[in-house]
This record gives sequence, structure tokens and C-alpha cells, in this order.
Amino acid sequence: MGEIFEGKGRVLVVDDSPDVIAFCHEVLRNDFQVRAAASGTAALKLLRSGAAVDLVLLDVMMGSPDGFAVLREMQATPALAGLPVIFLTALSDTSDETDALRRGAVDFIRKPISGEVLMARVRNHVELKRARDYLRHHNERLEEEVARRTAENELIQDITIQTLASLAETRDNETGNHILRTKHCVRLLALELRRFPRDQALLTDAQIALFFKSAPLHDIGKVGVPDRVLLKPGPLNAEEWEEMKKHARYGREAIERAEAQLGVTAEFLRVAKDIACSHHERWDGAGYPDGLAGEAIPLSARLMAPADVYDALISRRCYKAPMPHREVVELVAAGRGTQFDPLVIDAFLNLTDEFEKVSRRYADPPEPAP
Repeated sequence: MGEIFEGKGRVLVVDDSPDVIAFCHEVLRNDFQVRAAASGTAALKLLRSGAAVDLVLLDVMMGSPDGFAVLREMQATPALAGLPVIFLTALSDTSDETDALRRGAVDFIRKPISGEVLMARVRNHVELKRARDYLRHHNERLEEEVARRTAENELIQDITIQTLASLAETRDNETGNHILRTKHCVRLLALELRRFPRDQALLTDAQIALFFKSAPLHDIGKVGVPDRVLLKPGPLNAEEWEEMKKHARYGREAIERAEAQLGVTAEFLRVAKDIACSHHERWDGAGYPDGLAGEAIPLSARLMAPADVYDALISRRCYKAPMPHREVVELVAAGRGTQFDPLVIDAFLNLTDEFEKVSRRYADPPEPAP
């Protein structure tokens, strides 16, 4: 079992009788490293100094502190609380043995001590203690490895999302820091909406983290939109608008193809598909691409919708100037119950100052001078 079982077991004998200490040493010395303390005070000093011990043989009837008091002190010290103790005592009543075990001793050996009994019980409890140590260390190593791999997987997810989102942005580079601003706004909305009873159960910290992680992929479908439509510097005509609307389905299909090719799926990809495909759906059912309405629209998409519209309106585009924050807030609020989930807009109206701070913190760089 590795390093936990290397070397002899280590036993501390605590007794005010030199004869008992000598006897225990003689019985155990070939199989164990044996140390001794002639009082409870000396034993506690030795243990608190960090001495390596696997088992304590502890006399009950010593001068102050007695064995029971020493055990209480050990139990009150985190570094010593798990150390097994076998009481040594001349007490003969069964109730004494019961009391000793109730107080936390692992075993009880009566005096006069039998060498065979002493050896058998010490060996058993040292092996049990070392087995527990091994399992604890093994579990700690497993937890460390799980944490390392989890962090590695999360990093890979983040890199994948950022790469895909950046790919979409290269097709529409005038959106600048749009994906950065919108993911922070989605997180703000989710945290605020959690204060409302309707969605408290769903909006756990883990779920909000997934929304935040997946939000940058909301426009991934734009990679499938022709340049003549995506990069047109003016308003789109009816035909071009129908083509532009396809980006919602393109986004979902692109993620589905990636899942199929890799043969894997993940919760963050499910959320990303919901956001990519449904963030242009409307609460009243008049949106696209599927005409979903109300709570049939995934919550992640209902959070993205006002975040996306707010940022699009407040930001400069090749075909429009940025609108003032107050006007944008009024326009978004006007969509309550028609374009947007009413409760999400209620959350938004509690956060308008925070939205403005996000827009400033992650503002696009100024346009170069002509």
C-alpha cells in the first residue's frame, strides 16, 4: 500500500509505572518503534510536538492528568483526534471497559498485561490505522486528480467557446466586444432573476455559470450567412432579412454537427444550442426561427434576448450610430410581455446602471482617425 506502510508501526506507551513501560517495550520492540512517556503531561507534549505515532497505549489510573483527561485533550486537538488509543488499566469492572470505549478508546487491555494479547491488539489497530491513512491519502490524491482534470476540461471548454465565438466575430468584426458585454449582462440578469420565485430553483450557481460560459456562442450561426447579407452597410431588404434570420438555425446545427462528429455532448453545448437558436424568439410567439412563445422559450435564450438587443442598440454599427443609454432602456422596457419575458425585463430594470457600467467597462476601442 505504498509509503503509508513503509517502516515499522510507531507506538507510544504512556504509564507512570516503569515496569509496565519496560514490559510493553520488550513485547513490542521487534515489530514496532516504541516510545514512552511517564505522565500524561509528557505524552501530550510529545504528541503536540509532531512526533510520528500510529497508536497510543494509555494508562487510565495515572496522576493528573489521568488517561481520560489525556484522551479528552487529544480529541480536542485536530491533529491528534484521529489517533487510536488503547487504554491500559487495572480496573476490572465491565462498566469501566464500557466507559473507556464510550469515551473514544479503540480498545481496552487489563492489567496484568498478557504479552500475546498486547501484541495482537496493537498489531490489529496499527494495521487499521495505517489502512485508514492509506485510504485517506489515496482519496486526497484522487480528489486532486479529479480537480486537475476538471480544471483542464473547463479550460478546454473555455478555449473552444472563445475560439468559436471569435470565428463568428471575424465574419462581423464591427460587433467588437459584443460577446464579452452580452455574457456579463446575461449573468447579471440571471443573478437578479434568481430573486424572483418563478426561476429560483433553476438558477443555481452552476446553471448561471453555464449560461455565462455558453452565451458567447449566441451568434455562432453567422458564419453561415453570406457576406453580401452579413456585411451589408445598410438596411436589409425582405429577402436579405430572411437569409439573416437563418443564422439562428445555423448556430444550432453547427453545434449539433460538432457533437455528432466528436461523438460527445455536454451540458454547456446544450445551453449554447438553446441560446444560439432561440435568442430571437419572442414572448408573444412572433419571433424566429421556431415561433416559440412564453416559457417554451429556453430561459437561457430569454436572458440573452434583452442583453443582445440592449448591446446592439447602445453600440456603434456601420449602419447606425450608438443610441443613448436612457433611450435604449426605454426601448427594451417597451418590449415587456411582447418581445421579452416580463420577469426578465423586471430584472433588467433593476440593473440598468449595471448594464451601463458593463457597456463602459468593455467598450469597443475608438475608431481610428481618418
